[in-house]
Amino acid sequence: MGEKILLKGNEVMCEAAVQAGCRFFAGYPITPQNEVPEYMSKRMPQVGGIFVQAESELAAINMVFGASLSGARCMTSSSSPGISLKQEGISYIAAAELPCLIANIQRGGPGLGNIRASQADYFQAVKGGGHGDYRVIVLAPASVQEIYTLTMNAFDWADYYRNPVMILGDGISGQMAEPVEILPYEPIVDLPAKDYILDGCAGRKPRVVKTLVLRPTDGLVTHNEHLQGKYKRIEAELSLCEEYETADAEIVIAAYGITARIAKGAARLARKKGIAVGLIRPITLWPFPSDAFAAVAKTAGQILTVEMSHGQFVEDVKLAVNGGCPVRFLGKGGGWYPTEDTILEKIESMAAASATIAKGEL
Repeated sequence: MGEKILLKGNEVMCEAAVQAGCRFFAGYPITPQNEVPEYMSKRMPQVGGIFVQAESELAAINMVFGASLSGARCMTSSSSPGISLKQEGISYIAAAELPCLIANIQRGGPGLGNIRASQADYFQAVKGGGHGDYRVIVLAPASVQEIYTLTMNAFDWADYYRNPVMILGDGISGQMAEPVEILPYEPIVDLPAKDYILDGCAGRKPRVVKTLVLRPTDGLVTHNEHLQGKYKRIEAELSLCEEYETADAEIVIAAYGITARIAKGAARLARKKGIAVGLIRPITLWPFPSDAFAAVAKTAGQILTVEMSHGQFVEDVKLAVNGGCPVRFLGKGGGWYPTEDTILEKIESMAAASATIAKGEL
């Protein structure tokens, strides 16, 4: 273990991006992600990179489109309503198969909402918030150290699959400070040559990168089939989750990001009270680790999905479980935070109801 320094999650994400070779950042201020453009405005010039505070979120995402076309590792960030404004550009980038990193430090919604943490952008992130049949790789770190690691890895996965990657954080993880070890960058995959970039065509044939494909049958249909093939490959190769005490658990909590950290504490409290509780935490929200959830459903009596929304993540949990066991829900939107005690209370009620059914009293 090397020396650790105290940084906010937003700052750690930036430093990881710099270490991974990010040399272009375009963004626009919005709470609770303002530390990201602030940090990058200092670091990009120090490493020979470019920082742009764009005139709007729309401008920022399209600048990233151009930077990626030039071959640069590039990044943008925002928070919920700002990410909504970027959706057209994200769809274009996915269609053009260009790598980049997009960070969403979520806040309460819908609308302009508030600046408290939220997880209500789940559908927008994992289902593709823009138009068309496209996918974005979505990562959900649960600690500041994991923010560092996953941000570094995100650039490799973006280049490897030629696809945008999103870090889906929230106001708590972005603002929370923890000791973090700043590790040197090491590629986790064999990175392919960027033989698609527009870097001047002296000595080679011109290249064209576009998303307007007017021919239906042998044009856009074929391109969509190609994209879907790539997405199936990503699903087969990149599906990450953490399991905690699930082997003997009668109740398994399903949660991601900061909520999973709170849920793990509730699981420990439940164990002290004699209730066998575990946790399954997806690290990739897309691809969703469906096989891991299906396996847990074979041994668990019940699954409790906890999220800071009125119920989005729970739908993917139910699809993955596919009726293997009952799936319960605990969550609210608008900036509601669960506590260990709130989750424990729900666990105790589920355990009591299960015991009553087992005795044949219902």
